[in-house]
Amino acid sequence: QLQASGGGLVQTGGSLRLSCAASGRTFSAYNMGWFRQAPGKEREFVAAISWRGLSTYSADSVKGRFTISRDNAENTVYLQINSLSPEDTALYYCAASNRGMTTREYDYDYWGQGTQVTVSS
Repeated sequence: QLQASGGGLVQTGGSLRLSCAASGRTFSAYNMGWFRQAPGKEREFVAAISWRGLSTYSADSVKGRFTISRDNAENTVYLQINSLSPEDTALYYCAASNRGMTTREYDYDYWGQGTQVTVSS
């Protein structure tokens, strides 16, 4: 029901725009989040956006470089990622929550399959 796309291989300093398209259910009433999991590490919170898109929150590690947005008419959430570094290499997941705009994984009910971002040095 959540399909993440837009990942790829980029050089340090590059940019990507990740998309998360929802199908089979209307997610316009859900708060949405992006998480990522690097090889050998726990999955971590990246950014979240409220259901109307009026509020956003990002992890300190990505503030100023990553921007989350959404288009409810298109049932899609985006993550613009700029100034990429090898430390950003990870599998990026989108998720939906009806428990508020939260950073906690267990508050998210629906998850996409992930899209791989690889940053070369």
